[in-house]
Parts: sequence; structure tokens; C-alpha cells
Amino acid sequence: MSAEPSEHARSGTKGELLFYAIVRAALLGACKVWFRVSAKGRQHVPAEGAFILAPVHRSNLDFALVLICTKRRMRYLAKDSLWKGQGFWAKVFTGLGGIPVARGTADREALRTCIEVLEAGEPLVMFPEGTRQHGPVIEELFDGPAFVQSRTGVPIIPVGIGGSEGAMPKGSKIPKPKKITVLVGAPLEPSDAVGPKAKRAAIRDRTTELHTVVQALFDEAQTSAGTPNPPA
Repeated sequence: MSAEPSEHARSGTKGELLFYAIVRAALLGACKVWFRVSAKGRQHVPAEGAFILAPVHRSNLDFALVLICTKRRMRYLAKDSLWKGQGFWAKVFTGLGGIPVARGTADREALRTCIEVLEAGEPLVMFPEGTRQHGPVIEELFDGPAFVQSRTGVPIIPVGIGGSEGAMPKGSKIPKPKKITVLVGAPLEPSDAVGPKAKRAAIRDRTTELHTVVQALFDEAQTSAGTPNPPA
């Protein structure tokens, strides 16, 4: 790893941190009014130090909804096309702490940036499903969060979001005023297999554990939001 952080791994300037705080307040305020969003388990989110927030992903609203978990600036992975042309919007997403990632590939540069961000002590949001999914069942997860944890030794904070798909399903343009609940689970602390030589099997085991925990949180959050998942 190079001594100098990559472009998107650097810490935010005072202006960027203020911009993030303003955008967070505006988005969260709108979510509280329109979706009556509430959160349970926020005590599990560290007040300082790095961590990986790993939410279920059923709606474009999820990026804004997890802002309720902490006032700290969290870094997000987002599709690299948002930075196309390096114009105004590229500066906006960079100012908000975005990290571009090429979807559908093993983007090593994005993973390296994630590791640098966590090593600098900043929180990172990684949707373990990779992209928006549909329905009550969480399918196979990507190893991204477990891999990055194995390289950094930070906790993974699992999150279930109930009601977001009903409020704004895929293809919807206007969100519906439905109740949404965000449920934060207990941290998954790093195993002994940490560092460059972490075994592939240990990473897969952590991903399997994360899958079980996130599914349980998702089911509970759906019930709390009034849209329970059907029994398996």
C-alpha cells in the first residue's frame, strides 16, 4: 500500500464535513417526516474509531435511511458512473465522502480505498448484497465486508431496514409515506484471522455469519415497520 492515501481515501475538509452535516440533517429530517423513520440499537454503533456498517439493501432510500445510525460522517461506496466527467456532481459526491466502485467486478482499487479509509479511523458503509435486491429473502452475500474486516480488524455493524422497499420499490419515482424502521445489531468483532494472510475459509465463515444476522435483523425490522416478511 502506498504511503499517500488515494484520492477518495483522504479525510474530509472542514467545508466537506459541514456540507455532509447539512445534507444529513436535510435528508434525515425529510425521512422522519415522510416515513416516520425510527431506529433501534444505535448504542451498538461506535462513538469513535472505524467500523463497517452493513445494511440490507431493498431501496434507493437506504443510503439516506442509515444516516440515522450516527452523526459521524460515513463513507459510501457508489457506482463509478456518478463521477463521469469529473464535473459538478463528481465534486458533490466526493465532498459527501463517496467512493467510486465499478459494479459487477472485483474492484481492487475500491477495496484498497476502503481499507485506507478504515485505517484512517473513518466509518464505512458497505451493502453486503452489492446492489439493490427484492423480496424478503437475503440471497448470497458478497465477501467484501468480511474481506475488508480481515485486513483492518474493525467491527462489522449489521443493519436491518424494514419498510423501505414498500416505500420506494425498484422502478418507483415517488416514495410513498410508509413507516420505516432501522434496526442496528450487535457488532461482529474481527476473528483471529486478521491481516494479509487471513484464510479464505475464515472470510467465508464471517460472510455466512453476517448473512444469518442481517436476515434476522431484516425480519425483525419488517415486523416493526408493519410489513412482516412471510415465514420461510
